[in-house]
Amino acid sequence: MKKTILTSALALGLAMGAAPSFAETYFPIIAKGFSHQFWQAVKAGAEEAAGRNGVTITFEGPNTEAEIDKQTDILNAAIAKNPQGLGFAALDSQAQVPALQKAADAGIPIVAFDSGVDSDLPLTTCTTDNMAAAAAAADGLAKAIGEEGKIAAVIHDQTSATGIGRRDGFLNRIKEAYPKIEVVDVQYANDALKAADNVKAMLQANPDIKGIFASNEGAAVGLAVAIKETGAKIVGVGFDSGKSQKDAINEGTLIGSVTQNPVGIGQCVVDSLAKALKGETLPKVIDTGFYWYDKSNMADPKVAAVLYD
Repeated sequence: MKKTILTSALALGLAMGAAPSFAETYFPIIAKGFSHQFWQAVKAGAEEAAGRNGVTITFEGPNTEAEIDKQTDILNAAIAKNPQGLGFAALDSQAQVPALQKAADAGIPIVAFDSGVDSDLPLTTCTTDNMAAAAAAADGLAKAIGEEGKIAAVIHDQTSATGIGRRDGFLNRIKEAYPKIEVVDVQYANDALKAADNVKAMLQANPDIKGIFASNEGAAVGLAVAIKETGAKIVGVGFDSGKSQKDAINEGTLIGSVTQNPVGIGQCVVDSLAKALKGETLPKVIDTGFYWYDKSNMADPKVAAVLYD
């Protein structure tokens, strides 16, 4: 178990992996990983909502977003503790449905977040409209390159709902709105090192690339590193926030990014589970919003509120 948010009397038992032995309401919240600052911001939102709702939560996940089997093990262990509700961000939109079915069969309310699953089992999904957000990134990149030329993309994965949605949202927007732009390559990388290597290979194979989109924090940081190390004069557009990405925008290495509302996502998960226990009906999807940001609007209070370090 990675981290625990708890009333102090429960610390030892939860840390040892024991089922919570208390009358209070308990929700395990299972994220996709801990390697990005995004998840720390989601955790902060979940903690705030837990305190406000008078419930106890744990916030867990694998070390990286490549560990699908590890996340499934964490999910099964959480279900075995018979919690009053479950929050889950799926690394694989299909492979983890059988485990969630166990929770549903046990009468445990499920709220998906960030990445949903191909199933009606979750009562709701707290998420960004990833198709629309990636389309905004496409618009930002297209405008910056004069709406013509060759571009490429680094997508964080091809199994999660976020990876699929951001890839398709970006590519569809380019195809539909910018006929003079050609997408010459799409690669997959969820961490900065691999993303940087992918970008360097793209630039070597296509030296006339004018812009590249990176679909999450890790990929965007890798894109910025590759641009700096190669000295490439291209337009870089990212997704998410975090100090490294914000620094890259302020320095001009990236021109801008799309930020989600991770604190709001965490709050939404816990609030939704609390409402479910009260018998309230939830919408199937709760859109937690997004903003395009660059040097011109990073200080805008609406935007600054959802940027994170």
